[in-house]
This record gives sequence, structure tokens and C-alpha cells, in this order.
Amino acid sequence: MLVEICANSYKSAINAQKAGAHRIELCSELAVGGITPSYGLIQQIMKNITLPVFVLIRPRSGNFTYSESEFKIMKQNILLCKNSGCKGIVSGVLNTNDSIDIKRTQELITIAKPMLFTFHRAFDSTHNPMEALEQLIELKVDSVLTSGQETSAEKGIELLKRLKKIGGSRITILPGGGINVENAHLFKEAGFSEIHCSASTIYQRNKTLKVPMNSIKFFDETIEAYSDIEKIKSILKVIENEA
Repeated sequence: MLVEICANSYKSAINAQKAGAHRIELCSELAVGGITPSYGLIQQIMKNITLPVFVLIRPRSGNFTYSESEFKIMKQNILLCKNSGCKGIVSGVLNTNDSIDIKRTQELITIAKPMLFTFHRAFDSTHNPMEALEQLIELKVDSVLTSGQETSAEKGIELLKRLKKIGGSRITILPGGGINVENAHLFKEAGFSEIHCSASTIYQRNKTLKVPMNSIKFFDETIEAYSDIEKIKSILKVIENEA
């Protein structure tokens, strides 16, 4: 089973490689669900990481329906990833009714080629996952990152199994969301070929800040989250023991 680590920083990416992970999804700001990392971070990682790197293409947090300006930024970022030698991208676009925006997603896929294309967890916002899956198969998306439309992949495992059965060899279902050392074996036993996890540890640098950076308290600004070497190794060990 392939283990993809959602790396939110240079430190997380280096830790994933040291621990023996198989692939990295690179992003920034996991606290808001992840957004596209900086070009400087992508360049630094491509110089020092030998693992396949997939980059999240998401211009902002919030919903997955984008303005023309935001969509243009997404396309530009895909080209930067291609020119940097990235293996794939993780992206997707929805319509205002949360259905797959087929036209725009197709455009992103075309621009990304020959990189691989994972449709991200925007899939979990769709109202008809079976229809959405068939649409993504028709678009020739390589894989779908999903929690099974639940708050965690463990809670959504029954839908994940159904999606896997329907998708067959046509598309890879990539379970992600709350996967850890305690539940990783469930996905191995269910026959999934890949899992996605952050294996994060929380480090609190300061208990208080003199001046908060955000006027509305979205998240705790005093903590740093990073992918932990030992947690990744533990997940890999569980997977290997289940082989």
C-alpha cells in the first residue's frame, strides 16, 4: 500500500522522506483545509526531495467555486508546477450547486498533462457522489481524494468501499481524513492501494501572542503542526504487517 503524506511545510516534507513515505502532497495552511504552497517552497522541495511530489492547487480557503481571476491563478500555478518537475497536482472545481464543474476541471487536467491529476476533497461536497465519480472517470482523472463524505475516512469507509468497487481499475480512490496508526489497517484490509494522511504532531511555541494576527479567531496561532517521523513510521509498520 502506498502512503501519501500531506506535507504542509519544508520540515514536513523532509520528515516524510526520512520516515520512508512513498509520496508527498504539498500544501500550506492545513488549518483551513490547505491552499497552494509558495513557489519558493515548491522549488526548495524539488531540489531536496526525491519522492514524487503532488502539489495542491487551491487559491484560497472556503468553497470550491472560483472567480475568473482565481481560476487564472490556478492555471498559472499548474504551469509552475509542471516546469518545476512535479509529478502531479491535486485540484478541482465545483459549480455553485456543488456539482463537478466539468468544463473547468477538464481545462485544469489538460494544462497539467503529463502530470497526474488527483481530484481533491471538493468531491466530499458533491450531493451525488456516484454521479460525480462517473464524471471524473469520464474526464480521465487519475485519483480522487475523499473521506467518503464524512468527517473522517474511517466514518466514511462504507461509501469509500462502494466508490472503489464502482471505480474499479478506471480510477484510484484515495482515502484521506483522520487516517492514523490506529485505523490505517482498515483501509489495507478493505483492499485500498493508497492512503493519505498528515501524521501531524502539534508543537506549541508560545502560550500567548502579544498581538494576534487575525481579528476573527479561526485557529490557534500559537501552535505549529508538522508531519512527524515516528508517526509516519508507525503507519508504515502497520501497513507492512498487514501485507
